[in-house]
Formats: sequence, C-alpha cells, structure tokens
Amino acid sequence: MHINLLTLGRISYTDGLAIQQQVIAARKQNLIADTLLLLEHPPVLTLGRNAHRSNILATDEFLAQRGVEIHEVNRGGDITYHGPGQLVGYPIIDLRGDLPGKRGPHLGPVDYVRLLEDVLIRTCNDFGVMAQRICKLTGVWTLAGGSIPEKKVAAIGVHVSQGVTSHGFALNVTTDLRDFQWIVPCGITDRPVTSLELEADPDRQPSMEAALNATARNFGRVFERQILRVDSLDELLAQHV
Repeated sequence: MHINLLTLGRISYTDGLAIQQQVIAARKQNLIADTLLLLEHPPVLTLGRNAHRSNILATDEFLAQRGVEIHEVNRGGDITYHGPGQLVGYPIIDLRGDLPGKRGPHLGPVDYVRLLEDVLIRTCNDFGVMAQRICKLTGVWTLAGGSIPEKKVAAIGVHVSQGVTSHGFALNVTTDLRDFQWIVPCGITDRPVTSLELEADPDRQPSMEAALNATARNFGRVFERQILRVDSLDELLAQHV
C-alpha cells in the first residue's frame, strides 16, 4: 500500500479546488490510491462551515486592492488565511482503508485529524520546534513559556464525503504573519500565530522545500504507508489500482 504525492507549487485557490475535485472523484471510484497534494496559494481567505464573517477584520476594499480572494468552503472550522510561505496539504484519503487506529469499518474523522496533527508535530520537531495539540483547539501549537502563550503554527480543517477526505492542513513555514492581521485566525483571539521560521533554531532554519520533504516523510511514517511521488496530475489520474 502506498500514498501518492503530487506537489503543485504555488497555484490559485480556485485551481487547487478544481484539482482536489478531480482527485476526489478518482479516489471515490477507486481508480487511484490515496493521495497527498502539497502546494502553496497566493493570499486568500477561506471560511469553513463554522465561520463567522465578522472574523474578517480587513475591509472588502482593502482586500480587493491586494487581490485577496474570499472563498466559502465545506471544510470544518472557522476562517483561515493561506499565502506564500505556507505549506498547504490536501490529503485525499479513503478512511475505509487500512489506517492506523481504525477500530471499525472506517477511521473516524476526529481520529483522522489526530493523525494529521501527529504529522505536523513531527515536522515541527524536525526543525527543533517543540509542538503539541491542545484539547478542543484543532491544529498544532508551540509550547507555552512563562508569560508567552501557546502559538498556532498549523491549522487543520477537513471534509469527509462517502468516506473520502478533502481539504486538510496549512503549516506556516516562512509565512508573512502580518497578513493574519486581516482576520481573527480560526476565531481564536487569545493565542497568536507563528511560523517555523520564527520558532526554529538559528542553525535549522526551514526552507519550503525542506518543510515539504519533512511533511511528506512524516505523513508516510504516521499513516504507515510508502510515499510515491508522481510528476503531474495527468500521471496521477492515469493510474489504475
């Protein structure tokens, strides 16, 4: 068993959604194996099923001047920001497959999210950043220290349809954190956001390529599958499992 890895570079959110839909359709028909899409987006705001428009702090005019799109999507969670320097992952996984921790006909969505958190915690650790999960606050957080609260380094929001996942996670690698001032990230007001770049040891500064490779490697370890890179969407969709 394996998981396909397709890296897409920096593409628009609209293009990312379209590619997701093609991969989801193929996975639901069992034409391809489970697949992990890794990419970046230009600046964009996305509102999940539980989002409140009031958590957008910037005006429509301000966002329009900067070409920032707003998308309402069917993932869980509130509002989040995607932009350059942030590694976005869209795992297209059939939860009915052979997955660690599965105790019935399919892996539960909450257990699936815990696996994603594990992937990202391990990735943070690879760069010397100690990270954790916090009960009832989905995502990955740094450790608190003294008067400094936990800071969010990765957001997670997923959707499951007919047992197949979509959407996923966003890990701040070298993200310009000033852009998060446009929103109340994930509706959370008492804990700031951060990035691997800010938190990592000086001698272990992350590049996007290094973070991508670490994330793919840790995804394989946590999901107990071999990761097989494919070069293009056409090559992926031409597969037969």
